[in-house]
Amino acid sequence: MPNRDYHHERREYDFDALTLEQMNEDPFKQFSKWMDFALQQPQIKDATAMSVATVSADGQPHSRVVLLKGFSHDGFVFYTSYDSDKGHQIEANPRAALLFFWPELDRQIRIEGQLEKLPAEASEIYFHNRPRDSQLAAYISKQSHVVEDRATLETRLAEAAEKFDGQDIPKPDSWGGYRLNAHHFEFWQGRPSRLHDRFRYTMIDRLSWQIDRLSP
Repeated sequence: MPNRDYHHERREYDFDALTLEQMNEDPFKQFSKWMDFALQQPQIKDATAMSVATVSADGQPHSRVVLLKGFSHDGFVFYTSYDSDKGHQIEANPRAALLFFWPELDRQIRIEGQLEKLPAEASEIYFHNRPRDSQLAAYISKQSHVVEDRATLETRLAEAAEKFDGQDIPKPDSWGGYRLNAHHFEFWQGRPSRLHDRFRYTMIDRLSWQIDRLSP
């Protein structure tokens, strides 16, 4: 049986500091500032990758990584299958948490809120703006369902590509977007000796937020 000790797997976090004076009073603008910076760093792959944590009806937490596809003061948007495991979990409990982690910058952002489905028209527009192969994959995949083997998936993909050759690929009814309406943010900057800088935004109302420094 595996028996590993990772006590010595550690490093110092010394990329930057974070002070209250640096924090924008609007967490969405602060998020935009950090995201734009991360996107500009050539060493960071998939800067928009985020962990989405949900809880199923039996109280079991689940998490997975998806890609952020847009955000505004209305919320944070991603796309998936409504008939996937995460889709069923969201249906049972729409509260969720997002986590962005950029180890190259010693930074992470936690965001919590409630998920809602995007209007069907928005999902339709985004679906048809995806690469054609991605559209085909979404069309043939019954996400999270058991499949016999990869060959089955590849056969379905080839059949769909032939069926819709020269035609638009219809968006599956079970595929679309979610938007997380955020009410809680935390910005974390790793610091030496694990004395990290942490700032929490708590919503007072839609236009104002309370900012608190948290102990590391």
